[in-house]
This record gives sequence, C-alpha cells and structure tokens, in this order.
Amino acid sequence: MRRSICTCDPHFVIAGNKSTYRFIFTTANDLKKNTKLIFDLNSQGRYFDWQIPQANLKSKSNLIWAEIPNSKPISAKQISLDKFEFTLPKDLKISESITFFIGSLDDKSSGNFCQLYTQRKKSFNLHISYDGKKENDTFYLDVKGNKLFNIKAITPSYVLRNKRFDVTIRFEDEFGNLTSNTDEDTLIELSYQHLRENLSWKLFIPETGFIMLPSLYFNEPGIYKIKLKNLKNNQEYFSDPILCFEFDDTNLYWGQLHSESIRYDTQKEIDISLRSFRDTSSHDYSATSSFDSEKETSTDAWKKIAATVSEFNEDERFISFLGEQWLGDLKEEGLRQFIFSKDNKSILRKDDLKSNSLKKIYKTFTPKDLISIPSFTMGSQSLYDFKDYNPYYERVVEIYNAWGSSEGLEKNGNLHPIEGPKKEQKGNIEGSVINALINGCRFGFVAGGYDDRGIYKDFYDNEQKQYRAGLTGILAKIHTRDSLFQAMYNRSTIATTGEKILVGLNVANMPIGSELNTIQKPGLMFNRFISGYVIGTDLIKEVQIYRNGKLLNKFNPKKDTFEFEFDDSNNLLDVAIKKEGHPPFVFYYLKAIQNNNHVAWTSPIWVDHITDASSIKKTKKK
Repeated sequence: MRRSICTCDPHFVIAGNKSTYRFIFTTANDLKKNTKLIFDLNSQGRYFDWQIPQANLKSKSNLIWAEIPNSKPISAKQISLDKFEFTLPKDLKISESITFFIGSLDDKSSGNFCQLYTQRKKSFNLHISYDGKKENDTFYLDVKGNKLFNIKAITPSYVLRNKRFDVTIRFEDEFGNLTSNTDEDTLIELSYQHLRENLSWKLFIPETGFIMLPSLYFNEPGIYKIKLKNLKNNQEYFSDPILCFEFDDTNLYWGQLHSESIRYDTQKEIDISLRSFRDTSSHDYSATSSFDSEKETSTDAWKKIAATVSEFNEDERFISFLGEQWLGDLKEEGLRQFIFSKDNKSILRKDDLKSNSLKKIYKTFTPKDLISIPSFTMGSQSLYDFKDYNPYYERVVEIYNAWGSSEGLEKNGNLHPIEGPKKEQKGNIEGSVINALINGCRFGFVAGGYDDRGIYKDFYDNEQKQYRAGLTGILAKIHTRDSLFQAMYNRSTIATTGEKILVGLNVANMPIGSELNTIQKPGLMFNRFISGYVIGTDLIKEVQIYRNGKLLNKFNPKKDTFEFEFDDSNNLLDVAIKKEGHPPFVFYYLKAIQNNNHVAWTSPIWVDHITDASSIKKTKKK
C-alpha cells in the first residue's frame, strides 16, 4: 500500500530561533482541484509555544502559505487558533508535492519563531478530505537546545561532613533547555572551597547536556557553593548554597505541593508533568493539585493521575503525593489543597453528598491520612476567614503562590500583594495568615506554584499580577513519603518565593513548628533565647523577626550569609496574646528579604504561658 511522504526542511530547528520552515507533502493519491487540506501547528499560542503565523499574503512577515509546481502562492484560511485550511487550485497527481511554508516570503521580512522548549519529534498534522475519504499525515522535526547560556549545579541543601553526595550539572540555553550547543573545545572547571588536595575538575559538555558527578563530600562543616567556570570565556556560575553539618538527622527537601506545569497539561500529560518536576525542575517531591469538579477532573482522569502518582513515587529519589484542590463555601471553608498520605484515594467532590463540607471530609479521614492546606486565603474567589480552623487537619497554610501572598496587606509589609485590575480582585484582609495566627490558629507555612485552572483560569487574561512560582522546603529525616508527610504535620516547613534560600529559627533551642510552654521550661516566662540564620542566593537586604505578627527585631546584613542570636527579655505575660479558649501565648517567625526581592519565611514557633500541667493541650494525634 502506498503511503504519502512527509518531510521537513530543515529536519531540526533550534529553540527560540526565527526562520522560514518548509513542510513538503508528497501525495500517494490523486487529489482533485478544490480538495481541502488543513495544516495543524499543534500550538496553544502561549509565549513559549510555536508562534502562530498570519494567513494574509499581503503581510509577508510571520506568514503561512503553500505552493505547488507552476502555481502562485496559495493563501490559507485560519479556522482556529493553530489550524489553517488550504484549497487546491488544481489537481495534484500521485507523487507530486505541495509545500507548506511558515515564515517570510523574502529574506528581508520577519520569519516565524520556533517554540522555546526542546522536543523530540515535534509534530505538525495534515488533514486531507477527498472523494469522501479522510487522510491524516504528520510532519516531525526535532527542536534542539540553543547556545549554551547557563550552567547549573543541582545539589542537596543539607549535607553531613565526610558523607558523600551526588551533583548533577545541567548545561542550559537561555530558555532552560538542556543543550550541548557550544564550541567543541569548551571546558568547564568545577571547584569548591576546601576541595580535597586542592584539585579542580575539568568537564566536557556531553551530547546529553548534563553530567552526573557522584561521591562528592566536604571535609569541614560550613557553607559551600559549587563553582563552575567556563574556561572559554571565564564566565562563572554558582550552585545554590549547601549547608554542611557536623551532626544532624534532618534533611531539607524542595518541591511544590500546589502547582501546574507551565508547559504541560497535568490532566492529560501527568506522566510528562511529574517527569518535568523531577528531572527538569530538580524537585525532591511534588503533589498533584487537580480541581475537584467533574468538569475539571473526570473520574477516568483521576484514576490515571492516581496510578501515575503511585508509579513515580520512589524513596530516596522523588516523592509524589496524590492531591487535589477542593473549593468550599467562601469564608467558612475557602479553597483547600488536600494531600493524601496513601495511594489510590477517591477524589473528593464538593457536589457529592459525602464530601460536600469540610466537616464531613474530616470525619471520614484521620490526620494520618489527610492534610488540608488552606490556599490563596486572601483571594476574592477563595477567601477563608479561619473562624472554623481545624488544628488537626490544617497543619500548614499556603502563605504564597505565583498570584500573590496571603500574609497580609501591602501596607503591612507584604512585598507580593494580590492585585488585579478590579477592586474585587485584590487581597481581602479577612483571609490574612498573620491575623489567623494572632487569633490562635497554629500552622506552618508552605508556598505554591503557578496555576491556571479552576479559580485561577482567567487570571492571566484579566491582567492579574503574577509573580514567580514559590517553593516549599520540608525538613524531614529521610526522603520517603511517610517522612515528608509527618514533617508537614509537624509544621517543619519553610516557604520561599522561588529560590532555595536557607533559613532557620530557634527559640530556646527548639526548631520551627515547635510549641513550648512555661511548665516544661519555666525560664521562658522571663527570657526567650532566639537564634537563627539566613543563607541567601543573593545579598540579604533584611532579616525580620516577628513576634505576634509585629516586627520585634530587624537586621541588615548586606551579605549572603547571616547568623544571629538575641534575647527577648520581656515578661511573657506583658507581651502575650490573650484569647478566649487559649492560654496566653506568643509566636515568632522569621522573614528574610534579599536584594532581588525574593523572600523566605520560616514556620512559626509558639510559647504558651501555662501554670497547670494538666491544662496542656495535645494538638498532635498519635
């Protein structure tokens, strides 16, 4: 059986380049005059997708048209965003060709932009209808990385002295794609402080665009950065900071609990999305965050997501959590990100009788099974006032995501306020995380990523202010799902606006998420010893220590590492918050601001004034 032939010229392209591309279709069947041919770019028209061309031949620049032998250029009719219909002006015989062009009619005009991400066998579809039959053919071409622009060292944030760890070196173009597109004789020198025997390594750039370096270690505790130097142009690159301990049983794992992949649809391409979070973004963990409605997430889609999450979960490499977003009544329930501790859980839908309220859901699960994260709490469509806060399930709260921070109002120091073109699209103070803490809620902080689904689906089009996707650091003993889940329950988390800023806070030598009291440590009544550190990815502009939501102390390090300690010597009862149903208490948290305006938060630490041991409230489920 004869088959039509589809070829591309060129047969591969460079991400982000502008050119004119030829797609040559040689038919295996006679195509009569007026036959319709639909050329499909398979592009969603986003800034990083393949550029959508114009169909008007008069424009000449960024144009799509077709040609057959001995004929004038054939114009197209745009029938949807990325589909263009052509009509044959005359018969096309077997073995004759029609060529589709995307670019410019002459060299002086602007061509067409290739997509900004690499892809093996990028497809362009051709649909043909003739003699009552339909034929579908596909053009394939590879999109390769652009010129070397950045070198990135992927390292752990915490390591132990003399304990070996692995480093991944990524060679990237300006769009973050892996690339080997550089001069053949390019050499990269790798070094770091206290390198054993004062050696440095010389690295070639492989065809794959990355190198795995096993068994590095540091001889002494301290703060390190891997340095990579391109010996061709003397350009230097540095890894994120690495904190080396003498002894410690805690590790720091980075990822996102609530995020949509910018490039991939996490409903239809869940496997590709998780692989991207794991391999491209170098996350230690990820959680799915589909919305609960049947329209957003069908039952079949949920089953596929759950199966893929189970498949990707791998101890000591990448932890995947099954999660979903559930939108309840405004103020009373708000928007939730549910994180399940186990696989293959059924989706909880607001429209279902058994899961149409948070109270019903909480009765169905135990705190070992489910964490409920209030998300985007100051948003107009997701407002939560924390009056029905549940301390057993709502162990952490999303203080930030790419659409803004719910910490508080801009006038109170929020550097990433929720802002839209309309008044109702701005942040609502009723959902302030700090106000909730002042009112007695106790939760840690996490940060979400980018989202364009559910309540967020119109944000991009209506000019809602967008920031960089956030990151959550989880301080856990080992890299397993159970350990990370338990650490979240213990509020052992830090949140950042997207960079791996290392922050630590201790009160009376107790870490973030802790609850202290004057029965266990009577001296807290008169003095609280506070210590901590910030290790930045840029120079640190300010380190702010908050007590009860108000600034207690501020430092201006003007360097990229800073340690501090001081005493809060106020009598506890003089500064404590007094709320009905709670013992007098204070809470502390740290907020670090870099010169590049990236921010990091530690989860709070609480100190209760208690006079009777029997009145201590146990807020942790055994």
